[in-house]
Amino acid sequence: MAKEAHGHLKIRDEVAALKRERTVSAAADLFYEKGYDNTTLDEVAERLGVTKPFIYANFGSKSELLAEICERGVKAALDEIEGVLAEELGPTDSLRLFGKRYVTSILMNQKNIAIYTREEKNLEPADARRLGDMRRRFFGQVASLLQAGSDAGEFDLEDAKMGALAIGGAVSWSTFWYRPEGRLEVAGIASEMTRLILGIAGAKRAPIKRKAEATAV
Repeated sequence: MAKEAHGHLKIRDEVAALKRERTVSAAADLFYEKGYDNTTLDEVAERLGVTKPFIYANFGSKSELLAEICERGVKAALDEIEGVLAEELGPTDSLRLFGKRYVTSILMNQKNIAIYTREEKNLEPADARRLGDMRRRFFGQVASLLQAGSDAGEFDLEDAKMGALAIGGAVSWSTFWYRPEGRLEVAGIASEMTRLILGIAGAKRAPIKRKAEATAV
């Protein structure tokens, strides 16, 4: 009996999670297309093909939906830098790996990042502070990686904090020009932008062996 009850709870949780996902996805599409101020919960419900109580069963307000959408974008970036740092690679290898993962993650969360950039002013104060803390943690960790590379002689930059902001700004801006149906695929963009990220850091290239040296080896 207990096992059966547990099964019912699991199914109920899965259904609730699916409803939340559908609501967040529909709201993100509309906030991205029309803007937060120009979108009503009635329109979100219409997009979903449900009534407004369906939304209120999962989110208390439109601002709560906005916070959820924005948090997913910020968390995606934070997860990438924390994941790379946990691998304990050298600074250059870490930055190269982070660049590819970060760009890919940002483009896959394009709408969330773009909405946060445009609609941060509409967040409730508590949500704005919480997401601001997450952003500062992200940039702080990127700056620490850049500083470690500079200290090790692998990067040539004078201000690690400015470098972190420059990298974050360049990558975040890609959400405004990237088009899934465009000529550039995510993997190609991630590869090229990683090269640019390494350039911002002043990463030093490994010396190229002359032909005579290569032969001698």
